[in-house]
This record gives sequence, C-alpha cells and structure tokens, in this order.
Amino acid sequence: MNRIAVSISRGIARVTDAALGPYQTAVIRIGFAATWLLFLLREFPHRQEMYGPDGPWKWDLAQRLVADNHAFTILMWSDSQVWFETVYALAVLSALLLLVGWRTRTMSVLFMVGVLSLQNRSIFMGDGGDNVIHLMAIYLVFTRCGQVWSLDARRARLTREARARGDLPQAGAKDRVGLVLWAALGLLLAAATGAGRLSPGWLAIFWGLWAVQALWWAVGRLARTVEPRILLDVIANAVHNAALLVIMAEACLIYATAGWYKIQGSRWQDGTAVYYPLHLDYFSPWPALSDLLASHGTIVMLVTYGTVAVQVAFPFTLINRRVKNVLLAAMMTEHAVIAVVLGLPFFSLAMIAADAVFLPTSFLRRLGGWAARARGRLFPPGARKLPGQRAQGPRTPEPAEDPHVGFTA
Repeated sequence: MNRIAVSISRGIARVTDAALGPYQTAVIRIGFAATWLLFLLREFPHRQEMYGPDGPWKWDLAQRLVADNHAFTILMWSDSQVWFETVYALAVLSALLLLVGWRTRTMSVLFMVGVLSLQNRSIFMGDGGDNVIHLMAIYLVFTRCGQVWSLDARRARLTREARARGDLPQAGAKDRVGLVLWAALGLLLAAATGAGRLSPGWLAIFWGLWAVQALWWAVGRLARTVEPRILLDVIANAVHNAALLVIMAEACLIYATAGWYKIQGSRWQDGTAVYYPLHLDYFSPWPALSDLLASHGTIVMLVTYGTVAVQVAFPFTLINRRVKNVLLAAMMTEHAVIAVVLGLPFFSLAMIAADAVFLPTSFLRRLGGWAARARGRLFPPGARKLPGQRAQGPRTPEPAEDPHVGFTA
C-alpha cells in the first residue's frame, strides 16, 4: 500500500507541478496558426465565394444550418460586407499573433473564434484538414502553449532578469497593454451579451475565460502570500496536461479510424486504392508526376499497403520510442508527398502539425538551437545593442514561464 501511495503521489505531482510538453505545445501552436494563416492568405482573393455574403452557400441556407446544428459563428450576427471583412481580418490577425506568441492566452481564444466562425459559416469548404484545425483550435485554448518560442516567453525572461538585477522592486510588473486588451474584450463581450448574440453555453465559456484572466492578474499583483499563486499554477498545469493528453488521443484516433476503415475497403485490400486519386483532375496539380507514379504498379501497391500499416500500427507504437519515431517520420514524409502529388498542402500541414505533438523533446530543443544560431547570424546581438546592455550570444529559451507578469502566455 505504501508503494501504491507513493506512485500515486508521484503521478499527481508530475501532472500538477509543471505544464508538460512545452516544446510540443509550442510546435502545435506554431503549426496550426501558420496553417490557418497561410490558408486565409492563399484564399484571400476568393474569400467572398467561400465565406462571404456572395458565396454559393447563401445567407438563408447558413442561417437554417446554424439554427439546426447550433454551431458557433459570429459571421451570422450580420450579413453586411463590413462585418464579414472585420471577422476575416480578425481571423488573420489572431492567427499571426498566436504564431509569434503574443498574449497567447487571449490570442488562442480569438484564434478559436476566427476558426469556428469561418468554418461553421460554410461547412462544405474544406479538404479534411479543416476538421483537424477546428478541433485543435478548441484544445489550444486550454494549453499553456506560450512557454517557449514565443514573445510571451521572451517578455517573461526579460522580466525575471530585471528582477534579478533589482530593476523591478515590486511584486509584479505593470502590464498596461494586457489591461487595455482585457478591458476592450470585456466591453465587446458585454455588448454581445446585451444584444443576445451568444447562447448560454458560449456565454458561460467566454465570461469564464475572461474572469479567470482577471483572477490570474489580480493574484499575481495583489496576493501577499505565494499560496494563491501556487494554487492557480497547479490548476493551470492540470488543465494544460489534460488538454495535451486529449490532443495526443485525438491524433491517435484520427489515424486509428482512418486505418481500420481503409482495411474494410476492397481497393485498399487489393492494393490499388492509391491509383485512382492519381487520375482525378482535382488531385493532379502535376499530371506528369501523377502519371509517372501511377504507371508503376509495384510502387502503388507498396504505398497503399504501407499507408494502411502505418496508420493502424502507429497508436500501438507509442510504448516504444524508437519505433514511434520511425513511424512518425514516415507519416510526416507521407503527408509531405500528399501535399505535392495530390495538391493538398493545407491538409498535409494540419496533419504534420498534429503529428508534431509526438516529436521527441531532444529533437525540438536541437531544432530551437539551430533556429537561434541562424537568427544570431542574420541579426547579430551586438548590432542593435541598447545603452547599458551587454551583448549576449544566441540562446534557446528555457521552458520557464512567469505566470505573474500579467496578461501574458
């Protein structure tokens, strides 16, 4: 019984002491924000046909669909052109700011609002990757995805260094930008509530997130003891780790269901399933390349069977790190090939971003080190040194987040 109690206590401590997977969640944040941002910029000339009032999926049809499935979309608040352009710009801006990690807690919520609003307005606009982005945008709200590789992490590090030098004698640093952002979003939320635009469920979610943000800042600034801050950290870490587990389970479920459904198909059983998409004009951006691949029956058969085997086996390989890494590299390579051969870049980017949750931390740290060295060569630290600063070499940010600076990560 003592051994069991010790094991349980260690497990609880591991789940609550720290937000696990800081590099993995950062990669997920960057990957999905970049995928959605690139998609919006790529389809900017066609935005009216896809999500705007002039699209084939008319306003009346969208109203009937939303009334039936109760999906969340702020695009249905008005059919004016100005409102559509505002929402589209919000989606682009929130994706960009989430990508660089500026106010990640707030931007993750706005990112979710932009994704759900556009996708639920016209649910037939997508290639499968939109479903993954749809789900991950919700999960990211509950993660602490700004611990590393973000402007929030940089600001927290600079704040800690300033405190160590004695430049910030007070318990917390002033965060006027965060306060203004929080107050502005509160006013917008109050206006939407007064107009009756939000359902009771979404009202509870958005007001709850807004209140938690205020509580987080108030405890960081006003608490005289460390216990309230420790309690908030424990809760935030537990929620983050639960959301990270859900993201991993979602990725496994996607591959498991896809693989087992493929097994039941006759074309996948006889090894010819890959042959047919290569002859569809919609999936042939490079006809010569598609014809070249389709002309080799052995390659088609190996790719068909290999796809099924990798998708079915991947969830079971998580217990073995080396085998998991090999299959992970194979799946990412497969998605890169799909992006080029079948012309599905955003679907492939979304799946690669979902796969990144399983990347080893050592590889991600090395990747961050390479990026830091490349940035140091392009922008030498001493080139724009501030007065009184000492030039420092490039460094890889540590996964230490200061949650008491204000409205940060």
